[in-house]
Amino acid sequence: MLPLMVDIWQQTLNWQPNEQQQRQFQQLYELIVTGNRQLNLTRITEPREFWEKHLWDSLRGIAPFLLNPLPITNYQLPITNPQVIDIGTGAGFPGVPCAIASPHWQVTLLDSTRKKIAFLDTLLAQLSLPNAKTLSGRSEQINQQLLYRNHYDLALIRAVGSASVCAEYALPFLKAGGLAILYRGHWTDEEATDLQPVIDRLGGKLESVEAFTTPLSQSVRHCLYLRKSHN
Repeated sequence: MLPLMVDIWQQTLNWQPNEQQQRQFQQLYELIVTGNRQLNLTRITEPREFWEKHLWDSLRGIAPFLLNPLPITNYQLPITNPQVIDIGTGAGFPGVPCAIASPHWQVTLLDSTRKKIAFLDTLLAQLSLPNAKTLSGRSEQINQQLLYRNHYDLALIRAVGSASVCAEYALPFLKAGGLAILYRGHWTDEEATDLQPVIDRLGGKLESVEAFTTPLSQSVRHCLYLRKSHN
């Protein structure tokens, strides 16, 4: 069983799942553990570690939007019911927890591995998540297609490559005014220097870098928020 962690949710994100969301998180965990027997989905299967590194970490990136779907502070989205894409979703992170926590979002889970997409199709059906769907393909090809280029309000990308590579993948998907959230571990001045010319070329700007530690293992994490200023 996953730990409930009600107090930690509240203290760290100023949010906590309702009963239905808690059941969906538990079911997601069970489906991932079962799917792991056939597919190499994740090495993280211990309940507390899964909660922290897959559930909490996924939602930490979208924390500014969890309580208030309206545009707030620096983290404005173009609309209140955004089209969201999770690039390189793998086993469904961060996209599936985000779809559970934000049922008004329309979340597309993109991955190039067809077996993982087939698994996610089954998982979404079992979780009864009508606001999430899958898309199979390579992001650098999909983001050039007319149907998907400049289409999304929010792009999520975690554990895919360097920040520069993540920006190359994410920014073309976004409408002008859209936001990309890059989930990172450590963050260095060298990485920031490498990132800047890429986002300049792609019509973006680095709006914010948030540093934080995870609540159980006290691991250092960063989230980068990139704004698509123009197409």
